[in-house]
Amino acid sequence: MFSKIFGKPKEQSNALATLDKLNETLEMLEKKEKVLLKKASQEVEKAKEFTRAKNKRAAIQCLKRKRLYEQQVEQLGNFQLRIHDQMIMLEGAKATTETVDALRTGAAAMKAMQKATNIDDVDKTMDEINEQTENMKQIQEALSAPIGAAADFDEDELEAELEELEGAELEEQLLQPATTAPAATVPAIPAGRQPVRPVPQKSTAEDDELAALQAEMAL
Repeated sequence: MFSKIFGKPKEQSNALATLDKLNETLEMLEKKEKVLLKKASQEVEKAKEFTRAKNKRAAIQCLKRKRLYEQQVEQLGNFQLRIHDQMIMLEGAKATTETVDALRTGAAAMKAMQKATNIDDVDKTMDEINEQTENMKQIQEALSAPIGAAADFDEDELEAELEELEGAELEEQLLQPATTAPAATVPAIPAGRQPVRPVPQKSTAEDDELAALQAEMAL
């Protein structure tokens, strides 16, 4: 049951071990490739030395060994490419497996929650909520109903009395005399003439004070 919900740890560990093994093999092939390239380079240098020494046969032997090393390098490169392909496919399969396991876990959790939440229980809960709401509404209406002497008052009589008061007040307003005074008339100004504003005259004290201040500033 737990393996179905949380995936298969044994298979995941096998996949990780396989990836580690492929990585180790890839590193080993890369090291061998470097060694072979170094040997091929050394054979080239030897062929140059034999060529300068006029030893043609030895130089040709060096070039043959160089080509053999290069063929092995090419073969190692093909091996590395195959290992890279295998690692990519394995990582993709691992990601697919993890995705499926995650989806399976989510589906199992959702199924468990649906099993715990029955539709009949939901309907029953909603009926209880509606019943409690209706009871609370009735309680509030009972609390807001008038009690004592206020319960004996007739609403129609109170509304009729209110209409009589409104009519009496309107009649008093109509009988009051108009007390609004007529607006004061403003004398018209002849066209083309503007009212002359009187120019304010400064007091003599202000002139004296200004003259004294200017005299001090001149000093």
